[in-house]
Amino acid sequence: MQRKIGAFTLVVDDYDKAIMFYVSILNFKLIEDTKLDDTKRWVLIAPSNTTESCILLAKAANTEQKKAVGNQAGGRVFLFLHTDNFWRDYNDMKSKGVSFLEDPREEIYGTVVVFEDLYGNKWDLIEVKGQ
Repeated sequence: MQRKIGAFTLVVDDYDKAIMFYVSILNFKLIEDTKLDDTKRWVLIAPSNTTESCILLAKAANTEQKKAVGNQAGGRVFLFLHTDNFWRDYNDMKSKGVSFLEDPREEIYGTVVVFEDLYGNKWDLIEVKGQ
């Protein structure tokens, strides 16, 4: 059996603002942006050089969804961005104004730092040892 997670939803307040952040600041690529109706779009993004797993940017459509923007994981780290060069990506993101919540640290599994996206969702930037 072969399975994978193809995409998962990240609730945002505005499609274009989210696309700008993830593409221009985090260097993701825009895979698809298709208008579905007057208020809904199918927007897929992924880290550059991969389409294995994508993020579906979904605009909050009601009060309950709006409450989830920026708090997708209840204040915990929500997403884990793996890199092959921690310092390159850390310095690039820092130069573009990404908010880091701590100093980079060495853990048994690799080099890591927690940062926030434009909504306040927490991410780990990780360079895994031995990869």
